[in-house]
Amino acid sequence: MITTWQVFLVAVVTALATGVGVLPLIFIKRTDDRWRGIAAATASGMMLSASVFALADKALRRGDALDVIAGMLAGAAFFAWTAKLVARAELAGRAESRQAILLVLTLFIHSIPEGAAIGVGYATGEVKFGWLLALAIAVHNIPEGTAVALPLRASGASLARCAFYAVLTSVPQPVVAVPAFLLVSIFQPLLAASLGFAGGAMIFLVVSELLPASLEVCTANEAAWGVTLGLVAMLGFIAAIGL
Repeated sequence: MITTWQVFLVAVVTALATGVGVLPLIFIKRTDDRWRGIAAATASGMMLSASVFALADKALRRGDALDVIAGMLAGAAFFAWTAKLVARAELAGRAESRQAILLVLTLFIHSIPEGAAIGVGYATGEVKFGWLLALAIAVHNIPEGTAVALPLRASGASLARCAFYAVLTSVPQPVVAVPAFLLVSIFQPLLAASLGFAGGAMIFLVVSELLPASLEVCTANEAAWGVTLGLVAMLGFIAAIGL
């Protein structure tokens, strides 16, 4: 029988997986703008795939379509509001770029329903389902970590700082997973809308921030291949683990 400590530890691992996205930067001595754009496009494809084929799909299987649609629109609206807030605060002049700040804020918020999903997944009593869901979240956390680290690294941040911000975006996962596991009756009705919120925020993030930034430093063809390969890779993984 799964315990609360086991749920917490699994969620901690999914959060730490975000930091793995920083590892490729260890081997990159000089950030080439072109490859940075391709990497951002690939991460975009993985995020889109996770948003549609994992988060939205699972949300539809867990709740009403209207709840999912409302959640996705709320997620998109949240990101648009966050972007305006950051722009007004004139945070773009700091070492952490505007794009990185938006990524950290948005991914931090969308980690909340992911943490709830992990807790609820285990609360169903199906350990395999909980494990597979946590594994899928951990894997798609990796390109999110890369997406956060790339603009920070380009603006002069250290690898340790990049890793810190990357993992910070997933801190809500272990924090929320345990109460979701213990209070599944409360979180269950909200899960579909929450997963939709995460998907909507990620889709809006990709289209409004990541892809335009990618197209500034690489060709449309390179960006398109990056998105396609990232989307297919994440879809293949989701299909392989049976989610």
